Amino acid sequence: MDGRFSRRWLIKGGLVVAASPLLAPTASAAPALPWPAAEDIVARTKRPVFPDRTFSVLDFGARGDGKTDNTAAIRKAIETANARGGGRVVVPKGTFVTGAVYLKSNVDLHLAAGAVLAFGSDASKFPNVLTRYEGIECVNRSPMIYAYKESNIAVTGKGTLDAARTASWNKGKDREYLESLVAKGIPPERRIVPGSGHAMRSTFVEPYSCDTVLIEGITLKNPVFWQLHPTLCRNVTIDGVRTDASTAHSNTDACDPESCDHVVIVNSHLGAHDDNIALKSGRDADGRRIGVPCQNIVVANCVMDGNWGAITCGSEQTGGIRNVYAHKLTVTGETKYGLYVKSNSLRGGFTENVNLAQVSGTFVRSVVHVLPDYNGQTGAYPPRFGPFTLSRSTGAKCGQAAFNVRGLPNSHVRGLRVSDCRFDGVANTENTLNHVDDLRFENTTINGEPV
Repeated sequence: MDGRFSRRWLIKGGLVVAASPLLAPTASAAPALPWPAAEDIVARTKRPVFPDRTFSVLDFGARGDGKTDNTAAIRKAIETANARGGGRVVVPKGTFVTGAVYLKSNVDLHLAAGAVLAFGSDASKFPNVLTRYEGIECVNRSPMIYAYKESNIAVTGKGTLDAARTASWNKGKDREYLESLVAKGIPPERRIVPGSGHAMRSTFVEPYSCDTVLIEGITLKNPVFWQLHPTLCRNVTIDGVRTDASTAHSNTDACDPESCDHVVIVNSHLGAHDDNIALKSGRDADGRRIGVPCQNIVVANCVMDGNWGAITCGSEQTGGIRNVYAHKLTVTGETKYGLYVKSNSLRGGFTENVNLAQVSGTFVRSVVHVLPDYNGQTGAYPPRFGPFTLSRSTGAKCGQAAFNVRGLPNSHVRGLRVSDCRFDGVANTENTLNHVDDLRFENTTINGEPV
């Protein structure tokens, strides 16, 4: 069994177990998708399977008393499970203080109900690793949970990841320093942030260059930076995850797949103090050096509780974004945009074939906002946008305008099609639609009037 799950499994939530002792986390129910291409992405996205072996962190000396440093005990449990061919490493009920957790191949880190991994205030427990900071590769302190070039890995269960204590050291946003190193031709392994006199935050959960990844059921609290950040990964499933908007700091996107291929995000409540889902693929010169798109993405049956975009593409999209399908999204709170696409001619890249259906909520600014001159930066790489589709969607209130979609004179938006939509409470019914080719509105109203 290779861990792929079909449309039937996705709908029924079946558990598949091979004749040999393998354990596959349950595939939860999600709605049928209106696009055959999206169904195909789901069917082809592999989920991990694990040997039916269990390793309790208690057996390796861990104590869930909210005080003991369990970094070494959790590491030993994961390393032992990996060395024995894999299995489930269980964190039972209790509060387990820890440094960075490094996931290894064929290991499912499972947090039981009532289990809390409380990531600690000692920066030395978060060793330097290769990462991406806002689309630029560098060496920085480890994310709270990290893996590099591992395969068949998971974080599952009903427990909680809590990054509150990391706020004492997890600070900084000096991206300009990294940009100066890129301009000098310094390679990523020598762009070392700790000890440089500069500081940049570390993300929360980041599998890097991994294959077949599952994040399921858990809750993330008190994030300081981007929360779920799979980077350069294949076959990523995020299912039934909750990110807690009430505890989020500023700039804490809920889920940011970056340069990933085949990503399925379902049944999740994504809260953030920024974007809900932000698709990315590298920034400027460093993004062009790597040149890997973010592609074949399915999002379904999710609640969006962040304050910027429900689905955002960019602005770090230099490697490109394509084949995105989002279905049945319920947008809550003060979310600014349903679909937000942003780049500029310094960043370049492309965002194409993005499709949304059955999106509902209140949009503080616009339902769709496409911006080709983000932050006023210019260069020699005009971004390519479109086609985009939006269907069967509603907005009870759109604070400024329903559509603000702009291409460039030398790079038009290559298609915008809107069908069977109703948007009410729109402050300005004069849509901005500049340099947009193949523009179609079908059975769509704004404030009750046909477009």
